[in-house]
Amino acid sequence: QVELVESGGGSVQAGGSLRLSCTASGFTSCMGWFRQAPGGERDWVAYITRSGTTGYADSVKGRFTISRDSAKDTLYLQMNNVKPEDTAMYYCAARRPLAYCSSDTDQYPYWGQGTQVTVSS
Repeated sequence: QVELVESGGGSVQAGGSLRLSCTASGFTSCMGWFRQAPGGERDWVAYITRSGTTGYADSVKGRFTISRDSAKDTLYLQMNNVKPEDTAMYYCAARRPLAYCSSDTDQYPYWGQGTQVTVSS
């Protein structure tokens, strides 16, 4: 069983930066960030393997950076040059041990409670 707890959300103006964190209890391999805007579906943002291989959604590529500190069991999402359309609840998620990374929400059995990010124009 893996428990995930996000932090670092808040309000920021467009063009600003924010860093989200997610602490994990239990062994994790692939971890990812997802987001869900009001009335919308939960969409994939980025993922990272335990060895550091990353993948990004086109909408955030070049602006967001996912990273992890395995010694601290912590996942990060550095958000730069944020836009109003980045406003959403952000969730970290983990796949079962040894599973490959995926952008498919249904492939992640473990989820945090979410942290709100609001970007004003």
